[in-house]
Amino acid sequence: MKKIISVIISCTMLLLLLSPITTYAQIKNTSADNEGEAVTVTTAVDAQLELSSPSAVLIEGSTGMVIYEKNKDERLKPASITKVMTLLLIFEALDAGKIKLTDEVSVSEHAASMGGSQVFLEPYEIQDVNTMIKCISIASANDACVAMAELLAGSEEEFVASMNKRAKELGMNNTNFVNCCGLDVDNHYSSAYDVALMSRELITKHPEISTYSTVWMDTFIHTTKKGQTEFGLTNTNKLVKFYQGITGLKTGSTGLAKYCLSASAKRNDMDLIAVIMAAPDTKTRFAEASKLLNYGFANYSIYKDDNLETVLSPVKVTKGVLDSVQGKIDNKFSYLCTKGKSVEDIRKEVILYEQVPAPVAVNDKIGEIIYYYDNDKIGSIDILASEAVDKAGYKDCFIKIIKRYFMSSK
Repeated sequence: MKKIISVIISCTMLLLLLSPITTYAQIKNTSADNEGEAVTVTTAVDAQLELSSPSAVLIEGSTGMVIYEKNKDERLKPASITKVMTLLLIFEALDAGKIKLTDEVSVSEHAASMGGSQVFLEPYEIQDVNTMIKCISIASANDACVAMAELLAGSEEEFVASMNKRAKELGMNNTNFVNCCGLDVDNHYSSAYDVALMSRELITKHPEISTYSTVWMDTFIHTTKKGQTEFGLTNTNKLVKFYQGITGLKTGSTGLAKYCLSASAKRNDMDLIAVIMAAPDTKTRFAEASKLLNYGFANYSIYKDDNLETVLSPVKVTKGVLDSVQGKIDNKFSYLCTKGKSVEDIRKEVILYEQVPAPVAVNDKIGEIIYYYDNDKIGSIDILASEAVDKAGYKDCFIKIIKRYFMSSK
């Protein structure tokens, strides 16, 4: 009897070990700017997708869905993938009109003194913003990073405070920046998932970063008191040479961080971001990032409803200065289909309220677009009021009656 029980226990343990691991991810079917309805997605992690790197994650850009993860929230040294946040703040400043690509950047003694990867900028050397972005994106230049931080915030310390503030806004709960370039210092850490979050924000909101991050080799001119010299730049991300659809993004390596990589690629309108942390060697980080990206492209497809210029009928307003209000859609919808599902089976239904009472404020909800896969609801987008409608007073009601009278008598 003891032998039979022993055999049963052994078989049970073997079956548990052979079962696929299942992870769960909450995805938002709206952009990062607006919260939408959460949809639970069950993702079976391929048992053959084994990584030697201690921490990794694969996400899809438009939905933010986690496709694969391994210790995604573990706090580790991020090395130069710290610069993803530096670049994000630079591009946000460009969009806001705070700086221009042609603006001059003066290199301080502090910026010129940075160790690690650098392009050997000299104190008081002047380069434009475009060149600095090129040096950061291609050659991972610490000196260029600090020079840009000082341009944008006055000091590296003040810029780092902005980095941490932006990290909190993005939900990066396992990140704390101490510098803007990623040199190893105490209390400077991030996680694979947090790196993916800031990478997603950069690559989806500022796709022009790819014009820099996918350049394999380039040059720029040092102009100092000693004259002009050409300096060569070689991309630290070897995937830009051979990976189909690569869009970036950033490498990092130090003695403590080991080898890190945030790799982004786009195929068939789907953005994937693979993050590898603390890989044992540089070959492993590129191989395992490629493996993650390949897995995502092979097993998933994306549905995007970017064409939301649906002709919406106006919604009736009761007791308002206007009889109706027009709707608008400020958002986009994305849904990640697993292998075996077809985007052709997704349909949408536009639902407008029959009427809304005044007063109506701009962006008040007046309807929604609901998306279904077969008969299962997979998400929705709100239809919002495009203008404000005040509540009608006695004078407004009288004017409306007069207008109606003359319109009907024509």
